[in-house]
Amino acid sequence: MPVIRPFRCVRPAEDKASAIAALPYDVYNRKEAKAVVKDNPLSFLKIDRAETQFPEDIDMYSPQVYERARQTFQEMIKDGSFVTEEAACYFLYALTYNGRTQTGIVGCASVDDYLNGTIRRHENTREDKEKDRICHIDTMNAQTGPIFLAYRRQAELERIVRKVKEFPPLYDFTSEDGIRHEVWRIEADSQETEKIGEIFLRIGCVYIADGHHRAASAVKVGLKRRQEYPDYDGTEEFNYFLSVLFPENELQIYDYNRVVTGLNGLSFEKLLKGIEKHFHIEEKALIFRPERKGEVGMYGNGRWYRLTAHEDLYTGEPVEDLDVSVLQNYILEPLLGIKNPKAEPRLTFVGGIRGLEELVRLVDEAALNRTPLKREAKVAFAMYPTSMEELLAVADAGGLMPPKSTWFEPKLRSGLFIHMIEANSESAATNM
Repeated sequence: MPVIRPFRCVRPAEDKASAIAALPYDVYNRKEAKAVVKDNPLSFLKIDRAETQFPEDIDMYSPQVYERARQTFQEMIKDGSFVTEEAACYFLYALTYNGRTQTGIVGCASVDDYLNGTIRRHENTREDKEKDRICHIDTMNAQTGPIFLAYRRQAELERIVRKVKEFPPLYDFTSEDGIRHEVWRIEADSQETEKIGEIFLRIGCVYIADGHHRAASAVKVGLKRRQEYPDYDGTEEFNYFLSVLFPENELQIYDYNRVVTGLNGLSFEKLLKGIEKHFHIEEKALIFRPERKGEVGMYGNGRWYRLTAHEDLYTGEPVEDLDVSVLQNYILEPLLGIKNPKAEPRLTFVGGIRGLEELVRLVDEAALNRTPLKREAKVAFAMYPTSMEELLAVADAGGLMPPKSTWFEPKLRSGLFIHMIEANSESAATNM
């Protein structure tokens, strides 16, 4: 029974929302983030990635960088760029991309629900990646990037969403990548606010779709604050973390493709020979995009192939039956020598949003640049997207997906909703 509660949101002023809203901090490298902030001084990246405000020789993980993020946020509150809601409330956040709309409920999920498995996960996290966000949240006293949660479709919530969306949105803008963002505030004293929490309490569990590292970091800061405030009673804001919850039927997962450098001592012909032990191979004249589960597109040596997995590779085990697992277990590891995909420098992951043409470019670029000093060929694999049902099945079974199994699009913007986590939320909001 997940607890999802409203919160006193700090958010952009209406006339600044489109300029402030930014893609998640981990979408950019340091150079790209600095370029965004240079072009748009209001971008939330100057808070999410405060190293953009320093010379390039500064350590991006130094305490002064996190302190600059806090100072910048406070300055933007003082100059009116951000405002604070008078009462705790929920929001609706709708994103429209390629003609599809997904609408989430913005609220705060419970640290305890994360710890006891009511919020289910499907990925491991890495401590080195958590450290940065732990420092950021702790220094800011705020969670700035929402966790992308999913729940199984609920008719009652659908009726509430339709009713709220009958009114004009608080924000309505289209970002530079063509995604329309709409936000509605659900009034604190409304029947809808009372019902939302009740409905979620009747749901067995919710799922992390995207943002495992952000969630783990928020939880660890919450546990740290519990140690600092041993008399906590569970109502404090640090016991909750910022989330947007979407019905699973509105979400779309895109393919997450693979490029491997080097054929592990095999010729391309021997690689094909090894693959055909477990896959039917068909050469294709054009770019091949997998059309169903069990199919993989492969590009190498200037040709595309359809690989169709033999049926006996699928056993009914949720993790092992994922196409990314089948690829890893029957091609990448035994033939190409990729034993640990998390730490293999020869393996590159390419989000499906970049298109299959990107796979061709990466492979052909390697072929064109082959010299006596650079002889390693590349081969690419185009995947059929993991389904939401597969994700939920893995999480329900307590399993963990291989790395880069899912690519969600569109990405939630940071900076639209900020959750303050001081021990006393009333004084925290008043002090702003």
